[in-house]
Amino acid sequence: MSEQSNQSIIMVSTEEVPGKTIIKTMGVVSGSTVRAKHIGKDIFAGLKNVVGGELHAYTELLGESRDEAIQRMLQEALGRGANAVVNVRMATSAITPGASEILAYGTAVFVE
Repeated sequence: MSEQSNQSIIMVSTEEVPGKTIIKTMGVVSGSTVRAKHIGKDIFAGLKNVVGGELHAYTELLGESRDEAIQRMLQEALGRGANAVVNVRMATSAITPGASEILAYGTAVFVE
């Protein structure tokens, strides 16, 4: 279970929040971001592919993208009056060569 203290909203990947009761369901909420690769990072990644190893620049980019998508999802949930999001999932898709979408989605609920 992850709790965003600055947003005071609970986010879990389960159907229920342990120790809480779902009082009201506000529907599906989502947040997404589309990010493109940087040409300099692409060149370095190409070199890394030859010798192997983690592509730290891409790992960082994807982490930032996930955080942004989650924050957008939580903002939508807060806008609906929710204090939790259950069944949180993440998905990704290629939009164009070099650009990907990260999507966070779940069900906004009010728990007590």
